[in-house]
Amino acid sequence: MIEILDPTDLPRARRTGALVADILQELKGRSAAGVNLLEIDRWAQTMIVDAGAESCYVDYAPSFGRGPFGHYICTSVNDAVLHGLPHDYTLADGDLLSLDLAVSLGGVVADSAISFVVGGAARPEDTALITATERALETGIATAGPGVRTGDISHAIGTVLAGAGYTVNTEFGGHGVGSTMHQDPHIANTGRPGRGYKLRAGLLLALEPWIMADTDQLITDADGWTLKSATGGRTAHTEHTIAITPDGAEIMTLPSR
Repeated sequence: MIEILDPTDLPRARRTGALVADILQELKGRSAAGVNLLEIDRWAQTMIVDAGAESCYVDYAPSFGRGPFGHYICTSVNDAVLHGLPHDYTLADGDLLSLDLAVSLGGVVADSAISFVVGGAARPEDTALITATERALETGIATAGPGVRTGDISHAIGTVLAGAGYTVNTEFGGHGVGSTMHQDPHIANTGRPGRGYKLRAGLLLALEPWIMADTDQLITDADGWTLKSATGGRTAHTEHTIAITPDGAEIMTLPSR
């Protein structure tokens, strides 16, 4: 399913996106050494409920997970890159943590992810991973607009990631959002320009470059959800929800302050 929003729906999308961004920034600030992943999940739950929003994750049970997910946020640490199931793990200085959050507010979903190093100075290789995903996301957003094809965005993202020396997995990538979290079109993190769905104004897309340090191969953790690097290497994941506008693209998941 592909939903096209009316221009009058964009203010709702902006409110949802700002809520997601604000929660992620608050959780980043609280994610210090000694904090348990289950605490982060409880904080996310409280902030979502207090805002009158709904989690997109708690009851989510797709074919690729051992669902329902049962938690409010994805917490992926070090070699985990996607769908990190919160569990009894206490963060330590130097952990590379990715937080991925999707909520629905006023009938519109927004989805975003950030990666950062907990505590002290980051290792150069961790900074390189994070920077590559952030640059790839910026390039993908700059490419998006009406008439652009999904393959153009995939190509733009993949060119940045490959140029930084990483191989790209295409099993999971960006996607449409709207009244539900995962919709068509799928937007892989590498691809051929000029191919795929032609974007239209009013389309909401979640673009999400993610990489693993020395492989493009995933393994699934024993929890049935968390996707990890097959080599145990470090990982990073960055995501924004954008709206296709008549003039290009607007980022929905920007903090309100």
